[in-house]
Amino acid sequence: MRKLNNTLALAVLVFLVGCKDQSVPDNAVETDAALEVVEAVQKADETITTPLAANFETSAITLFAARPHYATVLGVEQRLAGGYYNDRLDDYSPEAEAKLRAQMRRINQQLANLEVTDQVDLDNKKVMMNLNRYFAGNEKFPIGYIDLWMGLTPFIVSQINGPLIDVPNYMVNNHKISTIKDAEDYLKRLDEFDAFMQGVMAKLSADVESGWIAPKIIINKTIAGLEAFIAPEPKTHPLYKTFATQVDALTELEETERQRMLIEAEEHIANNIYAGYRMMIQAQQQLLEKATDESGIWAQPNGDAYYADAVKMLGDTDLTPEQIHQVGLDEVTRISAEMDAILVANGHTEGTVGERMLQINDDPQFLYEDSEAGRNQLLADLNGYIEEINVRMPEQFGTKPPYDVEVRAFPKAREASAPGGMYSSPKIDGSQPGIYWINLRDIKANAKFDLKTLTYHEANPGHHWQVALNLAQESLPMVRRIAPYNAYVEGWALYSELVAKEMGMYDGDPYGDLGRLKAELFRAVRLVVDTGLHHKKWSREEAIQYMAETTGTVDSDVVAEIERYMVWPGQALGYKLGMIKIVELRDMARKALGESFDIKAFHDLVLLGGAVPMAVLEDNVNAWVAKQQVQ
Repeated sequence: MRKLNNTLALAVLVFLVGCKDQSVPDNAVETDAALEVVEAVQKADETITTPLAANFETSAITLFAARPHYATVLGVEQRLAGGYYNDRLDDYSPEAEAKLRAQMRRINQQLANLEVTDQVDLDNKKVMMNLNRYFAGNEKFPIGYIDLWMGLTPFIVSQINGPLIDVPNYMVNNHKISTIKDAEDYLKRLDEFDAFMQGVMAKLSADVESGWIAPKIIINKTIAGLEAFIAPEPKTHPLYKTFATQVDALTELEETERQRMLIEAEEHIANNIYAGYRMMIQAQQQLLEKATDESGIWAQPNGDAYYADAVKMLGDTDLTPEQIHQVGLDEVTRISAEMDAILVANGHTEGTVGERMLQINDDPQFLYEDSEAGRNQLLADLNGYIEEINVRMPEQFGTKPPYDVEVRAFPKAREASAPGGMYSSPKIDGSQPGIYWINLRDIKANAKFDLKTLTYHEANPGHHWQVALNLAQESLPMVRRIAPYNAYVEGWALYSELVAKEMGMYDGDPYGDLGRLKAELFRAVRLVVDTGLHHKKWSREEAIQYMAETTGTVDSDVVAEIERYMVWPGQALGYKLGMIKIVELRDMARKALGESFDIKAFHDLVLLGGAVPMAVLEDNVNAWVAKQQVQ
């Protein structure tokens, strides 16, 4: 076992002084070992018969080789990760990040030069070029890291995501131990945390040197999260408990070996992981002296240009931030009026919509008991909502995904910074279901009238239905099967809330429908506060006040949301902008086709083509409508 070495300790002392250049020479890509592995794997794979297929496979291998933790999440074949990966952790060093981005750009250059005539190939080429750009990030910004969900992410260490949060969480939830080899792989990953932490620290150092430092309030929240992560005794940490539980189930393991593994796991956690996180806490504390009090990305070097790119990539729109801001204000007005009508009809007449929603949120009839029994009842209700809508899904959807979905509460260590709800993908082979995560940190933040809508968004017909169907499209290139297009994915999930309403899931439940409108209002407010923070230079406090007063959401959720937008510029735009586009396309198709419009066929069209840029989706719908009109 290795203890944390002096390189990492030294990094804490010097990372505010200087660092290595984050760029790599062009020829580094051509000689990089990862590409040599790619070429060897392609030669060995007889299913790859064309340069186009080889190019698509290269994208997948390049990404999964750089992110072995995500290869474990999905359970991809070894050939798609450049070899065996379950014993490896990611490398986030400046050099590794620069090479990944350069590789993705080179792959795209090669793809651009490939001539294709078949329509399916043309469609794949168009989307894959966009995806390769998504995973390469913007050349002007070597900062941050490439996240396989959000593309270029500006801060490698934050309170809500990043390698120090995501990688341990994926190990706990996705590294399954069914054999002794699986257990040894887990231990090797724990041992690799030394090098893993050094890479993250070096990348943070490089970003700081270029002037990219998270806002002061974010650093303070990050420190609190890191401290919470290492607060448990090593033997009570989720990384240990998960390992111990699974190792105890290995009947073929001798007792002496079991004890050796458990001791080793505890030592790795104490000497590698905890020591490394303490170093990072010290580094973050040093950063406070240089951090800005401003909340928006505009305060970072060339931050306006960064936001413009984020709006394009994550909002998937040609609208300007100013135009998006106005769309948000207009939607807030429309949705608030609909909420007001329901509130008045049910006897709530005094105060603003936001004030009345806060009053309702405090009504005991809508609150679960703040106890273990209350939380268990909440989880049971979520499962009930899934079962209820599953029976009704064939009314609107023609194709069912082959993967199940499971409801789980966020681990205690994640509650403080995690969102209210979240979805994570199933494994490709179905050995692990899709997971609908629910945050139980504040029972008042989970009012009963909110939870139907959250369930339809995260599970069915929302994220799970879409992501699981996308993953099941074996005819698509692998990278397309995991395509994370923000406006499409989040737009679909918000659209799903409306579909549930149209299916009658809120009939006789005015407060549930009020919860649905509250959720839509929340997404409209996101257009206002995201552009407010990053374009109009609002403060964190201004954004919190606007969201709280407008939506009537409890303070704990509002604060976490605004701080999320501070470190994820543009991501919050995808929900409402994507939904608006999908509804617009559906209305256009229904008007053009009249009585021959088939909602099941429309939903299959949108879903079975995989996640795509919204412009591609619009082209697909237009072509489908034209074809239907001549039949």
